[in-house]
Amino acid sequence: MKLDNLPKIKSKNAKRIGRGQGSGKGKTAGRGTKGQKARSKVSIFHPHYEGGQRPLFKRLPYRRGKGNAKMSTKPLVVALSAVNLIPKGETVNLNSLIKYKIVDKNDAEKYGIKILGDGDLKSPYNFEVKTSKRAAAKIEKVGGKITYPSQVSATPIKATTKPTALPLKTPTLGKDTIIKNVKSKSNK
Repeated sequence: MKLDNLPKIKSKNAKRIGRGQGSGKGKTAGRGTKGQKARSKVSIFHPHYEGGQRPLFKRLPYRRGKGNAKMSTKPLVVALSAVNLIPKGETVNLNSLIKYKIVDKNDAEKYGIKILGDGDLKSPYNFEVKTSKRAAAKIEKVGGKITYPSQVSATPIKATTKPTALPLKTPTLGKDTIIKNVKSKSNK
């Protein structure tokens, strides 16, 4: 084995600081003398530190619901009177509203659609989009139907079956019992 035939070492050991003057990184361990940077737990290396000025994340106002899809994205609102642009007998759904250019395709697919009860409906339609209670009442008045899966009808539906299990009642303390407990504790 010769010195010029030795294999190359690819990994390098970390420099051990603060282990005596002979190591070259003793005493102050390469931090210089005194000052903020010489101390431990230095806030100056924090990613949001901007030299002492007010950091950007504190200068900006709070934004409620960031990252919360339910809170940050609301559906596009379509007035009930705009539905009259669709021909009679056609179902009102996402595709038909895009087809007749009532809503933009990208926005409708991203945010969804909700029909509000502004204006009047001239002819009955079958709705497959979310509607408000006021819009649902107007649709049913004209003779239209709402077949959106989670949509509640404007007219209340009566339950036809009896509940299988009754909710458990928690025992409540009467006024006399509470007064007795307070008196017994105060006598001790």
